[in-house]
Amino acid sequence: MADLFAAAAEERLKSRSPLAARLRPRRLDDVVGQEHLLGPSGPLRRLIMADRLSSVLLWGPPGTGKTTIAELVANETTAAFVKLSAVTATVKDVRETIAKANDRLGADGRRTILFLDEVHRFNKAQQDALLPAVESGVLTLIGATTENPFFEVNAPLRSRSTLFRLELLDPDELAELCRRGLASEGAQASDDAIAHLANNAAGDGRQVLTTLEVAIALAATGSPPGPVELEHAEAATDLKSLRYGQDEHYDIVSAFIKSMRGSDPDAALYWLARMLSAGEDPRFIARRIVIFASEDVGMADPTSLLVADAAARAIDFIGLPEGRINLAHAVVHLATAPKSNAAYMGINRAMKDVADLPVGEVPMHLRDASYRGAASLGHGDGYQYPHNFPGAEVAQQYRPDEVQHRRYYVPTERDVNR
Repeated sequence: MADLFAAAAEERLKSRSPLAARLRPRRLDDVVGQEHLLGPSGPLRRLIMADRLSSVLLWGPPGTGKTTIAELVANETTAAFVKLSAVTATVKDVRETIAKANDRLGADGRRTILFLDEVHRFNKAQQDALLPAVESGVLTLIGATTENPFFEVNAPLRSRSTLFRLELLDPDELAELCRRGLASEGAQASDDAIAHLANNAAGDGRQVLTTLEVAIALAATGSPPGPVELEHAEAATDLKSLRYGQDEHYDIVSAFIKSMRGSDPDAALYWLARMLSAGEDPRFIARRIVIFASEDVGMADPTSLLVADAAARAIDFIGLPEGRINLAHAVVHLATAPKSNAAYMGINRAMKDVADLPVGEVPMHLRDASYRGAASLGHGDGYQYPHNFPGAEVAQQYRPDEVQHRRYYVPTERDVNR
């Protein structure tokens, strides 16, 4: 009787669990996203299907499928599967798991896979307690983390694990999750509503299903109840939908670049906010910022490229919403920096000459003279080593005859070291 009541309680809990939990994939083919790992030729899929998985670290933002993948391993493998959370587990729990794994291996030769969620929350002592069992193969570790494992996981444990990085889901993948959620709930939604939910989930599959569930509930309370419309999606995300089709995408990024080029930080920040609020991929914005740093600021402020590159790295490391601060920092720096396109124009001129003019030979004194026999060919003969001269500068021919007198880099009065 107790088992009957327990089973009934479990079924009721499942029916009341969040939509994201109810839609958790049961097969690898049901996973949305992470094609680079779980596609037909993906390395993680091949290891799982062959039951040859060694210790791994799954690193990625929230809602990208780390726990889902771990549970799918449990379904596919013949090994025993144990799940612990680093938030609540202690060293004692780890040692008990290792002891049971040893017993299991000795009794029937069965391996044990330990899934450790939030592995970065384990301190050094806790991680060290795992190391001997992982090293000996008593335990196969699957660690999941949202933090950079190069900072948060001990080097010995990290070196014994294969690192797989999970990527944010793109809007198309998030829209597919929405459609699955709607089918599961027997609900319908407009294309605008789905697009709004997908564009504002920041690549998080769990978040898009959570907000979809709220939107379905809001639509069901309407008079009369109906499909999920844009207004329900806006209310669920607490965000106004911004028109942002393909035309707007190119027009707004054009306005963004031209505002930075025109040294108007307020306008540049406005267009940045428009893109972020409409769900633009922050990595796309970061790429445009890095390009701008060299194309439009260039040698007038060479440190601008460092600032832009740091913002791009911060987006990968931090993500949104906090990453908007790093993007804003870079945008203001670039908009207020002095401008020079001399390096950009210089490479364009050089590329044109390479395409249009005869390809000249490398001058003999500049050729590689480091290998045996090079001297007999005249390589390096007459080369003057600049560091042997005052200012480490010496006038000698550095180009083929065909372009010897062409001018590529024409610095402006704003360029440093001009």
